[in-house]
Amino acid sequence: MIRFGIIGTNWITDSFLQAAQEADGFALTAVYSRTAQRAQEFSDKYGAARVYTNIEEMAASGEIDAVYIASPNSLHAEHAKACMKHGVHVLCEKPIASNSAELKEMVAVAREHGVVLMEAMKSTLQPNFGAVRDNLHRIGKVRRYVSSFCQYSSRYDAYKQGTVLNAFNPSFSNGALMDLGIYCLYPLVVLFGKPDRIHANAVMLGSGVDGGGSLLLAYPEMEAVIHYSKMTNSSLPSEIQGEDGVMTIAKISMLESVEIRGRDGSLTDVTREQEANTMVYEVNEFIGLIRQGRTESAINSHDHSLWTMEIMDEARKQIGLVYPADAKYR
Repeated sequence: MIRFGIIGTNWITDSFLQAAQEADGFALTAVYSRTAQRAQEFSDKYGAARVYTNIEEMAASGEIDAVYIASPNSLHAEHAKACMKHGVHVLCEKPIASNSAELKEMVAVAREHGVVLMEAMKSTLQPNFGAVRDNLHRIGKVRRYVSSFCQYSSRYDAYKQGTVLNAFNPSFSNGALMDLGIYCLYPLVVLFGKPDRIHANAVMLGSGVDGGGSLLLAYPEMEAVIHYSKMTNSSLPSEIQGEDGVMTIAKISMLESVEIRGRDGSLTDVTREQEANTMVYEVNEFIGLIRQGRTESAINSHDHSLWTMEIMDEARKQIGLVYPADAKYR
């Protein structure tokens, strides 16, 4: 069994732990939270043996082999490096860092200590992403990737009433691009690599983060168009358009279905069966890497995470979105 600690006790951690209970080889050993009460509540709920309010103490305890990090984005690098320096493998929620400079430091620490560092981007590890990759040849030469993730945030209601919660606070390296846009970008990078040019637009909020925006990314023989927002909803699917057909993907964050429509009008459903809680696939991938003695996922690789982060760095530069976490690297 792989003994896990968790850092962060929010709704995403609940979802992760529910998925992890379905994974082979997962054992929850320790829970970290800034408050002992919150850590104890999670411990009681999921049966962890130990609770901690100090990251270094948990990392050095010898009681965990791996950690799942779901703390605020601005703390990901600090928490991950503290754990990896003690030989603890790290599965870190997306976005894995505040910027590419932080991520490069994290990768260097992971390699120095021979541990797994993987971004918890669930969608690219799901069966339906495999359906996309395996059937991409059927639409011919790809000319355009169009992806949309617009989901109205309940926290935006609080923002409009004058309360800035974490989701719209630049101190936590947040905003719509980091929270939702990344779901459109990561599959693009895994499938097609890093673009040659990036053009970004955004609607900036008074708190200093983006409420929504769009990206136009240029490749040698294709383009990508991305829309994202935390201020509006959209029912638009994502598409990969080829010369011989178009692949339609329902809900890019979940990949609920994948269909191909040929130029002749034919429709082929290539959707694969998936678990209800799709986070189970990232848990299985991560545990598999540890068991195999590998330190990097071939899909959620260091390069794919770095290229995605570099795209977001450039986009933020263009729209004027600066985080306190960026100051160290100026």
